[in-house]
Amino acid sequence: MAAPRAVWKGFLKVGSVSCGVKLVGATSEAGKVHFKILNREDGLPVKSAYVDEETGDVVPSEDQIKGYEAEKGDFIEIEPDEIKKLKLSSQHTLEVSEFVALDDIDTRYLEKPYYVIPADGAAVEAFTVLREAMKRKRVAARSCVVLYQRGREVVIQPFGKGMLLTELRTHNEMVSESSVFDDLKSPKYDEDLLEIASLLIDKKVTKFDPSKFEDTYEDALIAMIDAKRKGKKAPKPVPQPKENVVDLASVLRQSLEKEGIKRQPKAKAGRKSA
Repeated sequence: MAAPRAVWKGFLKVGSVSCGVKLVGATSEAGKVHFKILNREDGLPVKSAYVDEETGDVVPSEDQIKGYEAEKGDFIEIEPDEIKKLKLSSQHTLEVSEFVALDDIDTRYLEKPYYVIPADGAAVEAFTVLREAMKRKRVAARSCVVLYQRGREVVIQPFGKGMLLTELRTHNEMVSESSVFDDLKSPKYDEDLLEIASLLIDKKVTKFDPSKFEDTYEDALIAMIDAKRKGKKAPKPVPQPKENVVDLASVLRQSLEKEGIKRQPKAKAGRKSA
């Protein structure tokens, strides 16, 4: 099996220490179902094309250019060479600006992961020392990098024998939780029900194991395609969830019984001696 292709090569730099590194994609779309768009009339594939909004004519790739709409209908044309001339230091160097505690990373901002490995044998020692020092301190490095012609904020953390670099969403991309949560009410609840719910959770606590994850949508797509290929009926759709629970206490107790969980009787308060 061929080694995964590096998507970026450059240097990881911490102060005066630097080492050559490569980024390799940590995710793959190989197992996903991919569709083509067909012409319903003849069943043949169709292809997309850029057309002039005014004339409707197809515009050849050599005549296409990026444009920024400064005002409605007023575009500033940007040539490919103008973008390439933006000499960003992050284009070839992952310069670490700061370190943050692993526990302080807000997982909402984590987007796409890449593996980080030494670029060559000469980089291994410095790479290993930096990784082990970060591991010992339980920190991640904050940096930025140019990937696919775009600058991206990233965090880099120790991961196995290498490191893991993860693209970050910007603060402007995030919806403030207060705009969603502020109107939520916090009703009073029965402590007895909380205890039952906690017992149910304890029964199902396990280790985080992604190898057991299932893409039920993808599985359903494959089953439907397989049925159509064999001329059979498509599998029945999954039933919709029932309405909200009305008698929560009854449902929780039924769940305890179904899971075979027995509650420990509460100790009765003894009488105080005179």
